[in-house]
Amino acid sequence: MTRHTPRAYHPHDAFVAPARAKPALWRLILGIAGAGAFYMIAGSALFAAFAILEGPVGPRMDGFIPGTPLITFGLLLGFGFMIVGAWLAARLLHGRGFGTLIGPVDLFGTTFRKALIAIVLVEIAIFALPPYLMPDLEPGLPLPQWVILLPFSMGALFLQVVAEEIFFRGYVQQQLAARFASPLVWMVLPSALFAFGHYDPANTGDNALMIVAWSFAFGLVAADLTARTGSIGAATALHFANNAFGILLVSPPGPLSGLSLYTLPFTLADLPAGDPLILIDLGLILCGWLAIRLALKV
Repeated sequence: MTRHTPRAYHPHDAFVAPARAKPALWRLILGIAGAGAFYMIAGSALFAAFAILEGPVGPRMDGFIPGTPLITFGLLLGFGFMIVGAWLAARLLHGRGFGTLIGPVDLFGTTFRKALIAIVLVEIAIFALPPYLMPDLEPGLPLPQWVILLPFSMGALFLQVVAEEIFFRGYVQQQLAARFASPLVWMVLPSALFAFGHYDPANTGDNALMIVAWSFAFGLVAADLTARTGSIGAATALHFANNAFGILLVSPPGPLSGLSLYTLPFTLADLPAGDPLILIDLGLILCGWLAIRLALKV
């Protein structure tokens, strides 16, 4: 335990310990580049295969492919290659096993379960109370089909969120923390990298930078929960709850809307710059963060 570690982040020391054996920055930079390239190439190939299986899906909407179950599954399952890339980088460049990217399995399970219950209860309470700000929704998948696909949809979604947590909080954050004591480095840099991956002006229009800022804030919250618990379990639960609402329940039209029960009547690019809906979503994340901290007493 270092004297520079804030008391609330002491569990982070044990989480980071396996990364201290080979903390050189060149290894991390090479690992990020290699894992990222592997994910992009393999994930794109998988998505292309799913798109070929899907066949024509009608005209593109504002430049992107309309969502269908197969298209959305292709995107979500492609994140499995991010897990493989992170594992290969950890193994080949740092001599680390896969389990070190997650933390103790029992701790992951306990924190994930308690955090998920807390965030779900908070979201139910928030959406059950006025004011009701949700716009008129359009139907997505028919309810019977949505229910049949739900176990597979949740499995694919879990793969997606745990992949991002393993890479950004389990690999990048750990390796930076092994080299630098300050949270300003090992919290901010992975969050900035996470946010950069969400920069998509083609699909988000004038809100592209707002989405990046939202993603950066989410990254900081996830990094904080990881440091407080010594596991990616709580961050994965928050990430899963957020994406489950935005991909499986109410999704903006696009390639990720194919598994959603409802869709919004507009795309993110249609929203005026700085629309309050994005700020409201950030508020929900902060409420979830606080609820998780209370549930886990961290």
